[in-house]
Order: sequence, then C-alpha cells, then structure tokens
Amino acid sequence: MAASMCDVFSFCVGVAGRARVAVEVRFVSSAKGKGLFATQLIQKGETIFIERPLVAAQFLWNALYRYRACDHCLRALEKAEENAQRLTGKPGQVLPHPELCPVRKDLHQNCPHCQVTYCSTECLLAAAEQYHRVLCPGPSRDDPLHPLNKLQEAWRSVHYPPETASIMLMARMVATVKQAKDKDRWIRLFSQFCNKTANEEEEIVHKLLGDKFKGQLELLRRLFTEALYEEALSQWFTPDGFRSLFALVGTNGQGIGTSSLSQWVHACDALELKPQDREQLDAFIDQLYKDIETATGEFLNCEGSGLFVLQSCCNHSCVPNAETSFPENNFLLHVTALEDIKPGEEICISYLDCCQRERSRHSRHKILRCQLGVWWEAGLWASPCWWLPDFVPSPSSPPPSAGRTICLSVPAPNVWQRLMNPT
Repeated sequence: MAASMCDVFSFCVGVAGRARVAVEVRFVSSAKGKGLFATQLIQKGETIFIERPLVAAQFLWNALYRYRACDHCLRALEKAEENAQRLTGKPGQVLPHPELCPVRKDLHQNCPHCQVTYCSTECLLAAAEQYHRVLCPGPSRDDPLHPLNKLQEAWRSVHYPPETASIMLMARMVATVKQAKDKDRWIRLFSQFCNKTANEEEEIVHKLLGDKFKGQLELLRRLFTEALYEEALSQWFTPDGFRSLFALVGTNGQGIGTSSLSQWVHACDALELKPQDREQLDAFIDQLYKDIETATGEFLNCEGSGLFVLQSCCNHSCVPNAETSFPENNFLLHVTALEDIKPGEEICISYLDCCQRERSRHSRHKILRCQLGVWWEAGLWASPCWWLPDFVPSPSSPPPSAGRTICLSVPAPNVWQRLMNPT
C-alpha cells in the first residue's frame, strides 16, 4: 500500500499549505522512482517546505558519549558554554556573549518513569502520545538485562562511529504502530519509502554491519522480536521482512545534527560590532574550533536520523537546486531553494550535504576537501562514493569507482576515551 498524496504532505509544518500548491510528487522512472517537482515559480532563498519526521532517534554511540539531546526532537540540551567546555576538555572555558545561547534549561522535562530528558513539556507529551509508552523502560533504564537495553548494546557492538543509522529508529517505528489507534495509516506512511531488491538490501546491510552481517542481522532480529513483537507488523519480524526494514532505514534515514555551540556561533555572526571587536570575536571562534578539533576531532554535534516523507521524494543531484538544513536546532527539516526553480522543474538536493553541513563550517569544509574530493563538486561521479581509509585524495588522483564501502575517518581511541570521560 502506498501513502496517499495527502499523507505525503501531512507532516509539513508552518508552510504546509504553501507546499501543497508549490510542489507535487511525480513518478520519474523505474530507476529513480518518485521525484518532487515545482508547480509554480519558487524563488532563490525561498523555503519550499518545513517538515517534521515520522520518527527520529539520536545515534546510540552519540548519546553514550554524552552528547545530550532532547529524546524526541534532538534539540541540544547543553548550554553553548558547557558544550565548548566538554568538546575542548577545558572546564574553565568561557564564551563571550553568553546571552546568545538559545538553550532554556528551565523548560527541560524528564520522563517521570525512566528519567530520559526532553527540551520541553511539549516534546515529553508528544513522545508519550506517539511511542514512548511502549518503549519506556521505567526503573529498568540502566538494567543490562532489559530487552531494549540488550538490543541497544547489540547494536553498538556491530555499528561503530561514524554512525549512519540507529536500531532505535526502527524501534520507534514499531512502537508508533503499537500505540496508534489508526495502525493502518502509520503502516501506509512507512510503506511510502523506497524499496530495494533483495541483493540491494543485502548490500546496504553489509555496509552497516560489516562482513559478518548475516549472523549479526539474525541476532538483532531475535532481540528486536523479543523486545517489540507486534502482530500487526508480523512481516517486519521475519528474516526477509527485518532485512527489508533494515534496508529501508539505511536508505531513507536522513541525518540530523544539532548544536547549541553552532547556534551561538550563528548568533555571534549576526552581531553588529565595531571592526576591531568583530576581528577579536572571529579570532576567538576560530581558535575555539581549533581547540575542539585537537581535543575531540570532528564529532561536534548531537547526531541522529529521521524518516521524512516529503523530503524522501527529492532525488539527488551533484548540482542541486535546493538544500536541506536544521536551522531551528531540532528535527524540523527546512528545504530551501538555492536558485529560481521554474514550474515543471524537478527539485533536487545533495544527499551528502545534510548532516555534514550542519556540524560546522570548519568540519564541513574539511569533509568536502579531504574526503569527498573535488570530483564530487564537479559532478563526475555517477553515484555516491566515499574514500576508503587507505586512499588519500589529491588533485591529480582519479575518482574512485562507485559503490565502494562507506568509510569515514574515525577518532583515535584516546579521543573516544576523552569523550566518554571528560575532565
């Protein structure tokens, strides 16, 4: 069952009515599937739509290493100064203009049963209403024998940073259906996302779990079934169905990055200052990022992923005419026009610029320069490629072949130790 067009737009917020009249979903080809097309002129810089995810979840290693985020919307919970202190390893780090930090700790709320933290009462209630009543471990939150904790530990043992997916995104899909009054509607919504052939699914699972993926996938399926079995979704718990669900999340999960420090930096950029004061503040921020890179590398943000119905209809382009971002420091995804888009033109985004771009301009530039290479910018690759760890790109190097294993640089063990046990 495919979701109706009404369902495709039902998670748009703010400008939802605008999205319905400005864009439409069309079938493009058997190779590309659906695509999103403009039905009227969309001007450069215009927000095409804002969308909330069906479900979202923070990455498990990211949460374990004390990147504190709202358990529902992923809004960063640390003050910008606290964030800087942890990332630099300097407890005495002080930020100028602390009033520019948007974090409101007085609004934070904890689940009264398991104590997970939310940025607001609204998020606490939204989570409870959609999925958290099923997933709440109550006083067993730290019990390693609790079924959900066993599932999460098994996931962490097979999917190491840099993370690209989370077993808890799948868990929240199941919990959402279990709690829903209209289960069929949610099943239709989840069926909206693109499907893969059995061989393609195996390739995606292989990339997520490594060479021993078949045994690991079966272990995860068994633990997933023990923790969450739902008769209405019985097909998701079979070996083939679980592989398909795994591939769905691996293919359609949209990276989400939030940072109170990044929000503070953007606010500083907007200050009207005397030239000398501006120069001093910029120098301070540049040095701060250098200190962070020295202490903790490129892992700056609270990171997770979500499933977005309308955004998933956007195809990739090496030269996109729109971009995705998370400017509200939560899971609300903004799609903005990079140029004028005429009626009938397809709206395309870059699949590579989402979570990486939101980390910071410093880490973003480094990723583009050192890991994606100049050829991606030039549009010479036919499909997404990532450098293998032993490949060092240079301007004279030929582009690598498509379909190589996703593999980004991973912080050294001492960096992870520092993240886990900050001074």
